[in-house]
Amino acid sequence: MEMHQIRYFLSLCEEANFTRAAKRVGVSQPSLTNAIGVLERELGGLLFQRKPFVVMTALAYAIQPYMQKITEAADQALQTAETFRAKKGGEQWSAAINQQAANDASARSL
Repeated sequence: MEMHQIRYFLSLCEEANFTRAAKRVGVSQPSLTNAIGVLERELGGLLFQRKPFVVMTALAYAIQPYMQKITEAADQALQTAETFRAKKGGEQWSAAINQQAANDASARSL
C-alpha cells in the first residue's frame, strides 16, 4: 500500500466520482482508476461499486478511518520535518538523538 493510493482512495470516498477525484488529487482518471484497482487487489476486495453510481462498499467504510489517520500522521510528520529543518540547531538535536539510540543499542546488547 502506498501513500498515493491512500490519498486517491480518500478523494474517491469524498467525491464518489472517479473523474472528480482524479482532478482533486491532480492525476488522470485512468491513473486513479488503476491505483484503486491495485489497492483493491492488495486488500482482497472491492472498495467501490461502480455501477450505476460510485458507492463505497462495506470494506471501504471499514478502512476509511484508518486511511484518514495514516494521511494525517504522514502530514504531521512532514510538517514536523519542515519545522525541524527551519530551526537552527536541528543538527545538534539530531546528534543527541543518534547518541541516545546508540546508547540504547549498547545497553540492550549487554
